[in-house]
Amino acid sequence: MSLLNHELELLSPAKTAEIGREAILHGADAVYIGGPAFGARHNASNPLEDIASLVQFAHGYRARIFVTMNTIMHDSELELARKQIWQLYEAGVDALIIQDMGLLEMDLPPIQLHASTQCDIRTVEKAKFLGDVGFSQLVLARELTVEQIRKIKSEVDTPLEYFVHGALCVAFSGQCYISHADTGRSANRGDCSQACRLPYTLSDGQGRVVAYEKHLLSMKDNDQSRNLEALVDAGIRSFKIEGRYKDMGYVKNITAHYRLLLDELLERRPEFVRASSGSTRVLFTPDVDKNFHRGHTDYFAQGRQDDIGAFDSPKYVGVELGTVTRIGPDFIDLLTNAPMANGDGLNYMHKRETVGVQANTAQKLGEDAEGQRWRVFPNEVVKSLEGLKVGTVFHRNRDHHWEAALNKKSSERKVRVDLCLEEQPGGLRLVVRDEDGIETSASAELALQPAQQAAQAEASLRTSVAKLGNTMFEAGNVELKLSQPWFVPAAGINALRRDAITAHEAARLAAWQRPERKAAVEPPAVYPEQQLSYLANVYNEKARAFYHKHGVQLIDAAYEAHEEAGEVSLMITKHCLRFSFNLCPKQAKGVQGVQGQVKAEPMTLVSGDERYTLRFDCKPCEMHVVGAMKPGILKSPPPSAVPYSPLTFHRQRPRAQ
Repeated sequence: MSLLNHELELLSPAKTAEIGREAILHGADAVYIGGPAFGARHNASNPLEDIASLVQFAHGYRARIFVTMNTIMHDSELELARKQIWQLYEAGVDALIIQDMGLLEMDLPPIQLHASTQCDIRTVEKAKFLGDVGFSQLVLARELTVEQIRKIKSEVDTPLEYFVHGALCVAFSGQCYISHADTGRSANRGDCSQACRLPYTLSDGQGRVVAYEKHLLSMKDNDQSRNLEALVDAGIRSFKIEGRYKDMGYVKNITAHYRLLLDELLERRPEFVRASSGSTRVLFTPDVDKNFHRGHTDYFAQGRQDDIGAFDSPKYVGVELGTVTRIGPDFIDLLTNAPMANGDGLNYMHKRETVGVQANTAQKLGEDAEGQRWRVFPNEVVKSLEGLKVGTVFHRNRDHHWEAALNKKSSERKVRVDLCLEEQPGGLRLVVRDEDGIETSASAELALQPAQQAAQAEASLRTSVAKLGNTMFEAGNVELKLSQPWFVPAAGINALRRDAITAHEAARLAAWQRPERKAAVEPPAVYPEQQLSYLANVYNEKARAFYHKHGVQLIDAAYEAHEEAGEVSLMITKHCLRFSFNLCPKQAKGVQGVQGQVKAEPMTLVSGDERYTLRFDCKPCEMHVVGAMKPGILKSPPPSAVPYSPLTFHRQRPRAQ
């Protein structure tokens, strides 16, 4: 069972199995989670027994569990990876999200493979190739527009997945080496140092400072809330939320937000259905501004936008709360637009820096036409707070009341079942049939006595049969097939109902059909290119063999193999700093006095001791951050006993535009 063309899947992240269960209860149709090793978030790994438990929970709702194994792997790691894949298969996992093509050359179980966003899928040709070699789902590049997605979908029959929310990597996924070059920590091996969140100074080709100490490579967070229907119409079938490092509150809130949006769409568009079972009732009002974010952008979905960067701060500023009206010796008075609580997290900006304080105590002073008036006793000495003055705008980045609500039960998910209580010789039989068409029954020997009050006895039986409580089921139709109203002791009917529900839960799990691995086409599909640079991330002999089998003649080693000498493109991105600062030749076309300035390149980025050259490839509208590997950076892991053959790896570095 693969994702069908009429099914819409909400795919949520999980740092832990516990968070994964809450994601499902809050509306996820699938969850992706890290296994014991080889996930691209190396601090978000989980033991096999936890994943197996999550699989059982998910399959009860017909939700799927995907495990991320999307790092590139050294030859010395492949056997461990193979063993882990078999263990995950035996644990019931539905699919693996991978980047390393070497895995396709190994003895794997028939588990579905999904092409990670690290595969950098931006073209029809690459998407078609990956579908032809056996991938069952493709995670498209975040940079694609709705129209580009539509074009891919028109020529590719593999289900398409797209990130709709969360943090954005500024580089094309899988095409960022700046972390490895500076620190030896490879993003493609799950250990990114997040150089994109650092402050940088930007200078033009004549040394003039364009921007000083700004977070110039830090993007706002992805938010496709307004584009969901356009993405559906373009062909996206799996809607992915980023966040395998995120806490429980984030996953609950953002999953519930998109669940409500998709349910509203499904209500209007009957040609589409939910990809899993049950209905979700959210017990709070989701708000994407309440969790950590760097501002919101729909990135390139509707074309290039002016304001996609979070240049001022990579931190969570929060929601604007109010302004300072008075500063006391140990308190701050605020005029706010919302209630406050003890423990709220507050902040304000001072000289491009975020100053944070906690409201140890918040006292309401009153309320008038202008808003609410609060006195805050912070956890910091008031006179030590730099830049604080009357009129300072405060934001709230931790809402105590909000977090308290999410710490409680905040959603429930129920599968509808129709129940029929039938008479049989010597007792009763309860038949359970659910919304997926699965039917089970349980019987009990009971002494049936004619009821003295027929109507009351019948009503009592219906109520007892439908009392499904804390189970995953809710009662739909309740039918009584009885020759006459019977009096049945409450303990007897309750035991029968419990037995019937237990049997039905087991039957649902037994009836689950794991999605089948997609077969590769024969003869083997031909890769769209005949030579590969380090950008293809080929880090082991199996991956090299894979590409050779598919027609590639010349293959460079991955950047992590340390065979690139000198400066190369350490980051390739759709984000363009010339565009951000109105220095793009396309923007300046025909504008007097600007043409000379925009030709003053290359531009330079400096952060601390690190210095990078910016080059601009205007035809595809991309920016290259160019630099060299820092001396002393070690390979990780050590080289295998079998070195890359000079006959098969060709030094062909791409030109940094």
